[in-house]
Amino acid sequence: MSRFRLASKGYARSTAGDVIIFLILGGAAIFMSLPLVYAICQAFKPLNELFIFPPQFFPRHPTLDNFSDLFLLMAQSWVPITRYLFNSLFIVIMGTAGNVLFGSLCAYALAKHNFPGKRLINNLILFSLMFAGSVLVIPHYLTMAYLNWINSYAAIIVPAWAATLGVYLMRNFIDHMVHESLLESARIDGASEFDCYWRITMPIVKPAWLTLIILSFQNLWGEQGGMFLYAEELKPLPYALSQIIGGGVGRAGVAAAVTVILMIVPITVFIINQTQIVQTMGTSGIAGE
Repeated sequence: MSRFRLASKGYARSTAGDVIIFLILGGAAIFMSLPLVYAICQAFKPLNELFIFPPQFFPRHPTLDNFSDLFLLMAQSWVPITRYLFNSLFIVIMGTAGNVLFGSLCAYALAKHNFPGKRLINNLILFSLMFAGSVLVIPHYLTMAYLNWINSYAAIIVPAWAATLGVYLMRNFIDHMVHESLLESARIDGASEFDCYWRITMPIVKPAWLTLIILSFQNLWGEQGGMFLYAEELKPLPYALSQIIGGGVGRAGVAAAVTVILMIVPITVFIINQTQIVQTMGTSGIAGE
């Protein structure tokens, strides 16, 4: 702890320096938030203001008609809006939970155990990150068809469990943040291998799996399932909303409302988890000193 205090004094800044840094970061934050603010403003503009040229940033006559029109259109759909919402939440929750669980289990084995083929598996995981998702569309579809998972939740959820980004992220964190001596002490005290993973490793690498939750949630929340889900009662919410906004120029206001609804959920998840990540990493850094 004393070394940490000395290091802190060495990096101390003047009040003027803190103010300058605050102004720079605040200006950058405001500039980067402009697209989000503009999208929200678009959702509250009446239809005639959406086509004004030059475009206005803020609405002159704010209205909730776009959201009311959206709910009216959803009420007239074949499948209730609650069913679409359930499908999206089910896919996101199951896919994210499986990604974190299986990714962390695999990462723990790769980081803290030696076995034949370990280097090969690590290289394959690294190489898999180089391929874009569009390259794997056809093999993905053929695999799901062979398993008879077309038109089922499994076609989207199970591949999310095997996402290699989670394994790569968790393996690096476990390798650098979990010391072997700590695990050996736990084994000497009678802890099983699963106890070392669940009770020791997972709390230490909390920033890693919180980050993985954010990435997996954002990826699955925008999933429309068009290639694998054909039954209307299995479609997720983004698909239903995309069909609504496909009605042409007359639904421009509804499209703006849809954009805000699709953004607000992942942004909320990110903000909540971001706070926990910052606190956890800050605490870990102090404890490590």
